Amino acid sequence: MADSTPAPQLTIRGQYIKDLSFEAPKGPFPMNELKEAPKMDVNVDLEGKKVGEDLYELILKISVEAAGPEEKLFVTELAYGGIFQMQNVPEDRIQPMLFIDCPFIVFPFARRVLADVTRDGGFPPLMLEPIDFHGLFVKRQQQEQAAS
Repeated sequence: MADSTPAPQLTIRGQYIKDLSFEAPKGPFPMNELKEAPKMDVNVDLEGKKVGEDLYELILKISVEAAGPEEKLFVTELAYGGIFQMQNVPEDRIQPMLFIDCPFIVFPFARRVLADVTRDGGFPPLMLEPIDFHGLFVKRQQQEQAAS
């Protein structure tokens, strides 16, 4: 006898830049004087919440600070959002789907925004490496368990 349970579905309903900033205190000019690659400090955070019937918002926040040996070259921060519809998803799978699958889907678009803004700011395009969203999810769960 065949299982009549409908298959889980994840559909992206929209994506957008929620917040974007770029600061280059001295413009791209310090780059010409660098003898080695700038130090890049990259931070990633995720926020997710239910926003409607079967609808969830995921915000991927990425901040990057690039510094030379003596000064800050640029700082950029991006909050990139996606609206996702989850249908027939078991309750215990919603959080993993929201914090692993959804950021995996929007990451390439957020990465392109950061590459464009750094290039338009006069620097080489920032090409972020892929992010292990599963590892971030597991780490977040461990932190929450340790706190409770």
